Amino acid sequence: MGNPGYGYGGMLCVDMGTEERANRLMHLLQNTTQFGLMAVSLGYYETLMSCSGSSTSSEMPPEDRALAGISPGLVRMSVGYNGTLEQRWAQFERALAIMKQQPPPLALAAATAATLHHNAAAADRDVPDAGSNHRKH
Repeated sequence: MGNPGYGYGGMLCVDMGTEERANRLMHLLQNTTQFGLMAVSLGYYETLMSCSGSSTSSEMPPEDRALAGISPGLVRMSVGYNGTLEQRWAQFERALAIMKQQPPPLALAAATAATLHHNAAAADRDVPDAGSNHRKH
């Protein structure tokens, strides 16, 4: 996304094909490479990511999601301004490399769902997330 008068935005999308692969990538990006945080909203100064088909766009009928280009494995990321571009890119590439090398753990879907639920609950309470110093704004 870009505008010559204002510069370029920090939105990045990648289609992982399936929701399982999308959740695995987000799990690695958050918990292994510290690329960003899984969230239901992408408005924050830190890097946030979401699997749109199962979160923000989940109420849309499947036909409408398909017409809008929202596949089950679409991961949307709002790249924050902390860290350098080189650091973020290296973290992203590392997570992709791990995905190629290791089969997914069986409990990943449950762990990802629990993390999303925990992060959303912490944001709703307007308290810092465990292990984090962030507050809802």
